[in-house]
Amino acid sequence: MSALEAVLATQPHAIVERDGVRYTLLGTAHVSRASVDAVEQAIASGGFDGIAVELDAARMQALVDPDAMARLDLVDVIRTGRTAMFAANLALAAYQRRLAEQLGIEPGAELKRAVLDARAREIHLQLIDRDVGLTFRRAAGRLGWWARMKLGSGLVASLIGSDEVPEEEIEKLKQGDILEASFSDFASHSPELYETVISERDRYMAASLRAGAAQSPHARNVLAVVGAGHLNGLARELRDQEEAPADLKSELETILKKRRIPWFTLILAALLVGGIAWGFHSGGLKLASGLIMQWLVATAALAGLGAALAGAHPLSILAGAAVAPFKPFRPAIPAGAISALVEARLRKPTYADFIALRDDVRMLRGWYRNRVARTLLVFILTNLGTIAGEWIAIARIVGRLAA
Repeated sequence: MSALEAVLATQPHAIVERDGVRYTLLGTAHVSRASVDAVEQAIASGGFDGIAVELDAARMQALVDPDAMARLDLVDVIRTGRTAMFAANLALAAYQRRLAEQLGIEPGAELKRAVLDARAREIHLQLIDRDVGLTFRRAAGRLGWWARMKLGSGLVASLIGSDEVPEEEIEKLKQGDILEASFSDFASHSPELYETVISERDRYMAASLRAGAAQSPHARNVLAVVGAGHLNGLARELRDQEEAPADLKSELETILKKRRIPWFTLILAALLVGGIAWGFHSGGLKLASGLIMQWLVATAALAGLGAALAGAHPLSILAGAAVAPFKPFRPAIPAGAISALVEARLRKPTYADFIALRDDVRMLRGWYRNRVARTLLVFILTNLGTIAGEWIAIARIVGRLAA
């Protein structure tokens, strides 16, 4: 028995031959030292001229270069509407940190070993997973409003939680996928989320492997290191896919456009405009102007209060308060984004803030001490204050009209 055969005999794996390429799919547990050893031994066997890993560029950078986050431009993240995705990545990092402290091994260590060994041996390396930000955005796009709220609360809990990871989640990691385990409360009960987090990525990774074979014709024996939970689905997709790889990847990278009518925003705007119009009709300019003032004061005051509770700069508070009343008419630009953008410009995060971020977000005082975390807090609390102000203002307007 060869060295490679000895390794594969002890690990879940599948071998698929297609288009002149032999793919050895090695199923790993993301929190197992045995998986790290198996990857190292498989690569050392010398039987592969290509290595593929279940990573995207951002996750690989986070594994092999922990300081990469410190080079982010937070202002650009907020300006381009990626604040929620940044928070999602931060939540995933915090979850992984908790696992590392609890289990004594870095989640994804076997993927990191595959990357480092491929580089050291100058073997062609391919990152086959979809960008985690795209996965989160496509997952959120499939969920309803309440499910998105639950998902958001789960992210926040991952950020601030310090409890040990439950045993059932660790067992899922041993069998499968870190993104699924991160949102286990949702993925197991949401077909939409499971489809995006697991099944879509099986299709995407299979297409990536096929595309890589066309781009690197010298790699005829490829070792693909993937979570055990992807093993069967990836093998099936790799055997059966008929779509052109580029077309399939493009389809799976597209952010699904919501076709649902934004009823909440429309109803809110209709109540506001209709209430003011009715007030003008029944009570004249005095009543209408009073209703407008109710709206302006409630939304601006509570948005400003939210920013203030987050410890925002006075100008950040003013910016959030100034734009909050216009949210029903500009839903794509939340007040929290404006307030956070001003905060990030006035109190630009330092390298030390990014380095300390994962530790600081685990304590309440750390959120206020760390400029990155505080900017995220400004974003969240300003938006929550705006929402609260809208409901209070509508209730008051309805109350005055009914009086």
